[in-house]
Amino acid sequence: MNVLIVGVGGQGALLISKILGETAKTAGLDCKVSEVHGMSQRGGSVVTFVRTGTEVFSPTIPIGQADYILSFEKIEALRYKHYLKKGGVIVTSSQEILPMPVITGAEKYPEDAAERLLKDGVTVKFIDAVPLALSVGNAKAANVVMLGALAKIAKLDISALENALAICVKPKFLEANTSALLLGYNA
Repeated sequence: MNVLIVGVGGQGALLISKILGETAKTAGLDCKVSEVHGMSQRGGSVVTFVRTGTEVFSPTIPIGQADYILSFEKIEALRYKHYLKKGGVIVTSSQEILPMPVITGAEKYPEDAAERLLKDGVTVKFIDAVPLALSVGNAKAANVVMLGALAKIAKLDISALENALAICVKPKFLEANTSALLLGYNA
């Protein structure tokens, strides 16, 4: 399974890749994770490749080979859509984070981002992750809401993800993140 995780710095893409890797390891699968940080500390694009299977040779996903794109922001999904394979699924947050060129007025946020994602018959699932995360008291748990949604769509073992979550998240944040995972799964 090839999952491309995209977002901007601070949204927790690296945590989600770690949780997916831990889940694969516990299931006895080979897993390779590769990260591209870009200008992540300044709100720039962050890309993580997660590949799992019986034997994985390369940590990066070739263009056109991602089974799933898990995106924490619509423009990032649009930016990396070309990685999706035919029949793949994009799972994206409906959240809009304005990049610096938009903030400065040099560019405009594409109002048709959702329509452009759906173009060419691509299957896209939009999740209102931030309100769900806020309902458990932590807006930063939006990434885990998105992981829950991916779990449902990709038919991942939710209890295995809960176990990996317990390994990867600090105990004081575990309850909120577990609730966020289940909210995303049921969304």
